Amino acid sequence: MLFRMIRGVLFHQKGKMLLIALTIALGASLATGMINVVLGVEEKVNKELKNYGANIVVKPKDSSLLSDIYDVGEGAELSTAYLREDELGKIKTIFWAFNIVDFTPFLDTQVTLPDGSAVKMVGTWFNHHLDLPTGESLDAGVVGMRSWWDVAEGGRWLDEKDENAGSEIMAGSLLAARMGWKAGDTVRLIGSHGEQDVVIAGVYDAGGDEDEQIYSTLDLVQSLTDRENKVSSIEVSALTTPDNELAKRAARNPAALSSRDYETWYCTAYVSAICYQIQEVITGSVANAVRQVAESEGTILEKTKLLMILITGLSLIGSALGISNLVTASVMERSQEIGLLKAIGARDHSITGVVMTEILITALVGFAAGYFMGFGFAQLIGSSVFGSTIEMNPTVIPIVAGLIALVTIAGSLPAIRMVLRLKPAEVLHGGH
Repeated sequence: MLFRMIRGVLFHQKGKMLLIALTIALGASLATGMINVVLGVEEKVNKELKNYGANIVVKPKDSSLLSDIYDVGEGAELSTAYLREDELGKIKTIFWAFNIVDFTPFLDTQVTLPDGSAVKMVGTWFNHHLDLPTGESLDAGVVGMRSWWDVAEGGRWLDEKDENAGSEIMAGSLLAARMGWKAGDTVRLIGSHGEQDVVIAGVYDAGGDEDEQIYSTLDLVQSLTDRENKVSSIEVSALTTPDNELAKRAARNPAALSSRDYETWYCTAYVSAICYQIQEVITGSVANAVRQVAESEGTILEKTKLLMILITGLSLIGSALGISNLVTASVMERSQEIGLLKAIGARDHSITGVVMTEILITALVGFAAGYFMGFGFAQLIGSSVFGSTIEMNPTVIPIVAGLIALVTIAGSLPAIRMVLRLKPAEVLHGGH
C-alpha cells in the first residue's frame, strides 16, 4: 500500500518532483564543488602565491646578529659571514621537503663599470640543476622565484644550461637606460679580485630596486670576489599552513613547548617549523619568515575559504526555500487525498512518513545528479582559477549528503505543518 502511494505520487506529480530533484541537484552541485575546492584550496592558493616571491629568508647567523645589533640596512655589508653553497641541497632533505617549492642563493658585491661608476651585482641561480643527497634532482633559481619580472623584447632569461652562461648578465631596466645598454651588448665588469667582459643576455623590469642592479650567475660573482662556495643569503619558497597559537608560541621559543606540542608543531607545515628545520641542516644559519608574505598567505587563504563557505551556505538556503515552495504546492494539490486518508483513520505520523519518504527519495535522486554536476563544477573552478584539476575528496560525499538531508527536511517543515493542521471535514466539503 505504502509503495503504491509513493509510486503514484512520483508518477502523477512527476513535474513537481522533477523540479524538487532539480532544486536539490543544483544545491548539491554547488555544495560539492565548493567543499571540494575549500578542502583543496590551501595548496592551490599557496602555489599561486608562491609565484610572487619567497616567504623564508636564510642568512648566516653571525651576519643576522650584527644586523639586529647595528640595524644594518638591506644591501649593506657589515659581516664576512657566509653560508656554504654545497649545503643548499640539504634544504630538500628536511621533514617538509615536499613543501619546498623553490629556493635560490644570493651573493652580492659592488662592481665598477668602464665609466668608473659602481653598481650592485647579484650572483644567483637562474635554472640551476641540482643533484640532491636523496638521489633526486631538480632545477631551482630566480626564473621561478621572480616570475613577474618582465624581460624586454629582444632579450631573454639567462640560461645556466648554456655553456656561455658564465660570461652573461642580466641588467635592470633603469641601469640599462642610464648606460644605454641593450641585449647583446658587451660590458667589462671590474670586481674586487678580477675583471671580465660579459654579454647582456636580457634587460629586465622588476619594478623595484633590482632595476638599478646587475644579476649574473653565482659562479661569476664568486670568481670576481674570490668567494668560492660562499653565499650571503638564501630565499626559500615553501607551502605553509596558516599560523595558530601553537605556531606563534613555537616561533618565540620551541624549547618551551611540551614534548607533545613540539611534535605537533614540528610535524605541521607552519612557516616557523620549516624555518627551524632549515636551520638544522644549513650550518651556521638563521631562517626567518618574511612576515608580510606569510601573514598575507594565511589571511588570503582564510578569506577565500570563508567566501566559498558563505556561497555554499547561501545556495543551500536558496535550495531550502525552493523545496519549501514546491513541497507545499504539492501538498496543497493533494489536500483532498490527505483529508480522505485522515477521514478513514490514517494517523498524522503515517501521512507525514509517506510525504517525507517521497521527498527523501526525490532528494536522493537530486543528490546523486548534483554530486556529479559538482565534480564538473569543481574542475571548472580549478582549471579557470588555479590552472589545475581539483581532486575529489571522498569525505565530501557524507558531508554533502548530510547537508542535503538537513536542507530537504528544513524545506519540508512548512508542508508537514500544513499536513498536521489539515482538517478532513473542511477539505472534503470544500472548506478553507
